[in-house]
Amino acid sequence: MRGVVDEGLLEAAGELRDLVAVTRFPIDTGAVDVARDAQEALLDQLDDYVLPRLKAMDAPLLAVIGGSTGAGKSTLINSIVGATVSRSGVLRPTTRASVLVHNPEDDQWFTSHRVLPGLERVRGGTGTGGLHAVDDPSEVRLVESNALPSGLALLDAPDIDSVVRPNRELAAELLSAADLWLFVTTSSRYADAVPWAMLRQAAERGTSVAIVLARVPREHMEEVRGHLSEMLRGEGLASAPIFTVPEATLTREGHLQPQEVARIRSWLAALARDAKARSIIVRRTLGGALDSLRDRVADLAQASQAQHEATQELRRAAERAHAQAVEAVESGISEGTLLRGEVLARWQQLVGTGEFLRHVEAHISSWRDRFTSAIKGTPPPAAPLGEALQSGVAELLRAYAQGAAATTARRWRQLPGGAALLEEHPELAHPSADLDERVERLVRDWQGQLLELVRAEGKDRRTTARIMAFGVNGLAVVLMLVVFSQTWGLSGAEVGVAGGAAVLAQRLLEAIFGDQAVRTLALKARKQLMDQVEALYAQERERFDRALESVEVVASQAKQLTDAAAAVEAAR
Repeated sequence: MRGVVDEGLLEAAGELRDLVAVTRFPIDTGAVDVARDAQEALLDQLDDYVLPRLKAMDAPLLAVIGGSTGAGKSTLINSIVGATVSRSGVLRPTTRASVLVHNPEDDQWFTSHRVLPGLERVRGGTGTGGLHAVDDPSEVRLVESNALPSGLALLDAPDIDSVVRPNRELAAELLSAADLWLFVTTSSRYADAVPWAMLRQAAERGTSVAIVLARVPREHMEEVRGHLSEMLRGEGLASAPIFTVPEATLTREGHLQPQEVARIRSWLAALARDAKARSIIVRRTLGGALDSLRDRVADLAQASQAQHEATQELRRAAERAHAQAVEAVESGISEGTLLRGEVLARWQQLVGTGEFLRHVEAHISSWRDRFTSAIKGTPPPAAPLGEALQSGVAELLRAYAQGAAATTARRWRQLPGGAALLEEHPELAHPSADLDERVERLVRDWQGQLLELVRAEGKDRRTTARIMAFGVNGLAVVLMLVVFSQTWGLSGAEVGVAGGAAVLAQRLLEAIFGDQAVRTLALKARKQLMDQVEALYAQERERFDRALESVEVVASQAKQLTDAAAAVEAAR
């Protein structure tokens, strides 16, 4: 049992450890706390046991003494070594930090951070200490004792059911670092739930276990031992040896009588002397730990996938809300929403309605004269109509941007992780602070594009003359009306007035450019506007994307974990 196992296995286990360490569970999904605890437990076992043991198969056997509050763990270890090395007493909890007892010859194995790398090393026993002896849970106290043979070390752990959470966490970490669990319980508490949860975990992971059944009334010794044996068989721990310690008076030092621990001491000494026996225990526990990796990593991968799906659902919520805003703007443009109120009033000022519309074909030249005079500055001017259209477009864009932000925020509050992100970024519930400025710029840019479309369409001399007669700016305003020419969504008198405005505007442009050219102009103008609207709302949506970057979980995280666990299995 000398040296290091296959280097490929060690390397694969190290790569798995590194991946587990950087795995992230930032989203508060339903089972995220379980996943984080499982990640921490797996990382502890890889750091505290699997990797150290793979690096040094011939290191001393580490037996961790664990159990429930008041089971007598410290009393047992003190009795085994014949000295007070771990504080015991009636006050609970008594063991606040770990105490590791080893033979002086094995000192080099434990003074380094080969095992339990997260705990600082301090020297010497705690003594009886009383109320003023305080152990630091971040330390492991190293105690040398010739009572233990070389090749074996005992580690006294805090209570697994301690009322102090750090004690429970430390106990679990120490047990995960053990080659052998020496589990201490009593005749009155051997069936408690917490110890059995730990024992089941040991069975599932193939950890070697021995049971010390303490404080057993002599008259009930066989009965209690028999019942405990049945329970162990039921949990797959039939091979676990059981050592019974009857109720007895302690020595003046607070130790068990030597004869009561003689059998345990002899068994441990035999393990220390027998390299083959130690190898069997080590390889069984190490093999069990390696066997457990696939399922434990699979659970982490599943939790990681849930994290990725949660972030994707948040992203989709923002995408849907802003895509719906784009659709709403397009509908608002197509359905005549903009041909209301102020726009209609300005149009009537410009051309009037009624009989004039019915005779538009016959009187296009006279209407052109009227429009031309309006453009040149005689009443009524066309500029207010353009301004009304601009204001309508801008208000439409602002309204749906606000709606998209509010809809996304409302949906995020219903999704895992969304509420926390909104609390961190409250500004997301509203449009960007510079939205008004960007909307105004968008409308101005679109107007400039309309002017270019009108100029580009009037290439030949005849068309140019017509355009000059009406004015490029004026025709651009008319083209805006044609873009918003659908009247669905209007009702009553609005339909007639707005419809008349749309038809008249289109007839005018057809008279100048031709009907096919007008359709092409309108489609181009509408597309240019919608392209800019999509870009505007994409920028608004990107604010949510940027907030998600802090909690983004890449899809490959789950696969990387699964592949790393498979690599460990392949290297065994």
